[in-house]
Amino acid sequence: MAESATGGETLLFLTDEQLRQGIEAMFFAYRGFTADPDRILDGKDYGRAHHRAVHFIHRSPGTTVSNLLAILGVTKQSLNRVLRRLIEDDLVRSDKGKVDQRERHLFLTPKGQALERELSDAQRARMRAAYRAAGPQAVVGFRQVLEAMMDPEMRRQYNRLREAGP
Repeated sequence: MAESATGGETLLFLTDEQLRQGIEAMFFAYRGFTADPDRILDGKDYGRAHHRAVHFIHRSPGTTVSNLLAILGVTKQSLNRVLRRLIEDDLVRSDKGKVDQRERHLFLTPKGQALERELSDAQRARMRAAYRAAGPQAVVGFRQVLEAMMDPEMRRQYNRLREAGP
């Protein structure tokens, strides 16, 4: 990796081979990151779409279907299939809006909270181990790389979630 300092900023010149290695590492890391939740979900006959919905409903209790659509970037039809199943299985509760009755606000039920905790615990354990192995500087750099890869609208949504807090 060659570096060149110009005007106070450091530019990295990466070869195609270095970029390919990063891309492949990301593919394999994603497989690892999703492997534990996939095993849990498979035993319950759910998929990654269910996991993502449960994650973001937990992250923002009372979120609207419209907001969840924007975050997940899926079609309304696709999300409705996922939500219908989660509601039927008593993992998610859908309440009509108090101001706008057409809005549906989503909440995890106690059963949904338990599933979210099981899925998140598995991913947190993997992330925690990787962060500890890489060290604090690498953690900061990793987050910076991920944020730089986001499209502007995705970054805005991500920042809104971060600003909302836990």
